[in-house]
Amino acid sequence: MPETIAGLEIPQTAAVAEATGLIRETSKPLIYHHSRRVFLFGLIHAHRLSVKPDPELLYLAAMFHDTGLLTPFSDVEQRFEVDGADHARTFLLDRGFSPAAADTVWTAIALHTTPGIPGRMAPEIATTHLGVLTDLLGLGWDGLDHDQVAEILAVHPRGDFKNEFLRTYVDGLKNRPETTNGTVNADVLEHFIPDFQRTKTVERIIGSPWPS
Repeated sequence: MPETIAGLEIPQTAAVAEATGLIRETSKPLIYHHSRRVFLFGLIHAHRLSVKPDPELLYLAAMFHDTGLLTPFSDVEQRFEVDGADHARTFLLDRGFSPAAADTVWTAIALHTTPGIPGRMAPEIATTHLGVLTDLLGLGWDGLDHDQVAEILAVHPRGDFKNEFLRTYVDGLKNRPETTNGTVNADVLEHFIPDFQRTKTVERIIGSPWPS
């Protein structure tokens, strides 16, 4: 019997089951519940926009999208989004997904904090981004069916999500602050870490070695 939450069906595949177990076991409940909500809100946006993302790929993108905050998966210092994207790509390729499918999930995760671009891309990428914006910032709140939202939150509660997520966000970035420059992540560190100075593009241009 398919798992259904608020009328939204969770895909029934081996990769979905394995990813669900992996994220539940290796991440905080905060990230697990947030990731599942991102998938469900992504589906709601897909229905609203009349687009049809591959539900399995959307689910995998949603489940892995914040894993880079918890554990740097790379051997080099890089953006947390890229850490999570790299981990997801390896997960998919190791389980026989096509390179194209793995690249779609990689891109959805790598760009999930980037304004203005994901919405012009494939449905899986666009709806991952929109699902994140809804759960994190309340995008489209007024247009949501609040009975449906209540059913989602009954299964995946928010708790003290705003404060707990911000703490997790800072903890995942404070040891690699330079990776936040040029991203929306920089202002999070600027707010919470008093001596953090983000690099400004104007200063980089004016300070470049070119004479003019």
